[in-house]
Amino acid sequence: MASDPALAPKALVDRHGRAIRYLRISVTDRCDLRCRYCMSERMTFLPRDALLSLDEIALIAERFIARGVRKIRLTGGEPLVRRDMIDLARRLGRHVGTALDELTLTTNGTHLAEHAEALFAAGIRRVNVSIDSRDPETFRTITRHGDVSKVLEGIAAARAAGLAVKINMVALKGFNDREFAPMLAWAVAQGMDLSLIETMPLGTIDEDRADRFLPLTRVMDELRKQFDLLPDTHNSGGPARYWRVAGTGTRLGLISPLTGNFCATCNRVRLSTDGRLHMCLGHEDSVDLKAAIRTGGLTLVDIRIDQALGSKPEAHDFHIVRGAAPAVARHMSVTGG
Repeated sequence: MASDPALAPKALVDRHGRAIRYLRISVTDRCDLRCRYCMSERMTFLPRDALLSLDEIALIAERFIARGVRKIRLTGGEPLVRRDMIDLARRLGRHVGTALDELTLTTNGTHLAEHAEALFAAGIRRVNVSIDSRDPETFRTITRHGDVSKVLEGIAAARAAGLAVKINMVALKGFNDREFAPMLAWAVAQGMDLSLIETMPLGTIDEDRADRFLPLTRVMDELRKQFDLLPDTHNSGGPARYWRVAGTGTRLGLISPLTGNFCATCNRVRLSTDGRLHMCLGHEDSVDLKAAIRTGGLTLVDIRIDQALGSKPEAHDFHIVRGAAPAVARHMSVTGG
């Protein structure tokens, strides 16, 4: 299957006038951890024949690049459990520095030590590592069985390979609510950035998210007692608002979909592992690009993308209320973080 250079690029602008410059791709819904806020302990994952092939992912991604996307993030699930993920990174990495500004990765870090050098060689220069606690017992509780030492080894290997590392930490009341200041101090000592994230109502889990939801406004009040945090104009292309820890090179990012809605500046769309293009993380609406590329090639893919742009909502429908169903039925691992 080859791309058609005769297909004329058309700008990616949604019906609200927002330019789409950022594509997030979930390469697999599978994960080797079972984080309590993300998925149930017993998950049913998609059959492998339901997934986009590596070639299909690359062709769709390259079409988005041709139409103006400047940043791509590879996510999951855990992207590094997919065997051909590095091959995909190499193919997309060829565009970095010309048509693509950046290719990045979000990972739980458990396989990062094994793949860090290959990721750097593929053209990736920055990775986000999800680690909600550095305490071994708390980490095991949150992930249900994870070994935090593997993640820490992965972070060390990534930095040794030349990758910049940003830590992603979901704020969870009753689990890690005493660890934000120590995590930020550790990030400062290591020369890394830290992003704090509010838990999001995606997919059915074994607990009520209202029991764990912690607004980042409250977290910031506590952090300001220990750190001098200065507003920072840095823009990573994602939804975080940034502060700089005074006197250091560390940035603190806040991703707060419930207490600090960031929809007005949304520049993102998401390609799920089963080939559906989601225009909003907080809505069920999507278009099927897998069926499009298999039946009509990139011509039909373009048509479906345009349809999706015409239906992108102005804002998400996130809310967390005790006893309420999640905002959307799909889990984060299907759409990608």
